[in-house]
Amino acid sequence: MLRMKYLFALSLIMLFSVTTNAQCAMCRAALESSDGNVKAEAVNDGIVYLMIFPYLLVGLVGYAVYRLRNKKKDDLAE
Repeated sequence: MLRMKYLFALSLIMLFSVTTNAQCAMCRAALESSDGNVKAEAVNDGIVYLMIFPYLLVGLVGYAVYRLRNKKKDDLAE
């Protein structure tokens, strides 16, 4: 049942995700001076794509720590 709740919550988050634009100050200054909105969108997409992996790694490490702590609690309870 708990797994279904997590799946439902994840589905809602994915369903209502918002398109984000991420830029560093230097990229923004360089792209504002040039003409062409397509180039700016490509840079935004690239930055967002590159930021996925650090968040994924932090999430996986957090999940591993959570699992190890729960396993230790179960071992102590027995």
